[in-house]
Amino acid sequence: MATSGAPEVAAQAAGGRSSQAGSPAGEPSAASQGLSLRLGAMAAAGPAEVVVVGSCMTDLVSLTTRLPKAGETIHGHKFFIGFGGKGANQCIQAARLGAKTLMICKVGKDSFGNDYIENFKRNGISTEFVGQTEDAATGAASIIVNSEGQNVIVIVAGANLLLDSEDLKRAANAICKAKVIICQLEITPAISLEALKMAYANGVKTLFNPAPAHAELDPQFYTHSDIFCCNESEAEILTGTPVGSPEDAGKVGLVLLERGCKLVIVTLGAEGCVMISVDDPIPKHVPAGKVRAVDTTGAGDSFVGALAFFMACYPNLSMEEVIRKSNFIASVSVQASGTQSSYPYRKDLPQDLF
Repeated sequence: MATSGAPEVAAQAAGGRSSQAGSPAGEPSAASQGLSLRLGAMAAAGPAEVVVVGSCMTDLVSLTTRLPKAGETIHGHKFFIGFGGKGANQCIQAARLGAKTLMICKVGKDSFGNDYIENFKRNGISTEFVGQTEDAATGAASIIVNSEGQNVIVIVAGANLLLDSEDLKRAANAICKAKVIICQLEITPAISLEALKMAYANGVKTLFNPAPAHAELDPQFYTHSDIFCCNESEAEILTGTPVGSPEDAGKVGLVLLERGCKLVIVTLGAEGCVMISVDDPIPKHVPAGKVRAVDTTGAGDSFVGALAFFMACYPNLSMEEVIRKSNFIASVSVQASGTQSSYPYRKDLPQDLF
């Protein structure tokens, strides 16, 4: 994708919806093939450190110079199929950084579902609890990305909405032995809440990303989230307060603390993040470094996956340092086209991050 004229944006730009504008399905890089062997061996060594309960989407991606207006047909210059879904994206990024990861999700018993299972295996992610169903197709996302890296996305959840309580019960041992669990809202919200409550009751750190946001979110999501991480648009939907600055983010963070959250992170695109917690109720702005974006799709998922990795593998780091490092990793992802295809591997990052 052309970068000329692309704005300077920070790692968090976009806050990342479920998406993948990457290499065609079934064509892993040599790096991913090699890493999958190492990560696969590591994952077999013990229980998963990061467990993700969430969505998988097959992404149908069109690249254009600009986004079409309502009712308008325009020509694009490239089309490809890739892997996406917020849950899977977050899991992939945590795995590429070196966490032992496990995905709990449901795909269709179709070619897209088969391809997705292979994608997890290539990335060293346990597929023991990746279910396949004949009752719905694998979730799909139609994505249009313009030359400045901006996107519009329509998702059809499909099999994602058939993940149920029985699936969670089968995976209960893995959930309860994890160090961190990640949940979002691209599956049935009640199932995400059930997973959070199961983990929370067993002392597992819970990381909740309320995306796509629901204005009438069940109050128990707030009280069962150790880390509540949302972007500015999600924060506005949840609180009714527009977020256009770090100061605004601090205000909505306080509202979310009052609802029972323990630590809130509001991502702000080029402005970085604002964090606020029960232990330190003064909002703290953590800036993000500026980069020239190629494609911001999925940057927020890279950030969340990195958060989970550092929380699980470096538990003694301060949350401010975890956020700073996660910002950097997400900033790498926006400098290449695609979502999972743009997510960096540990070996390609500055080693002082680790």
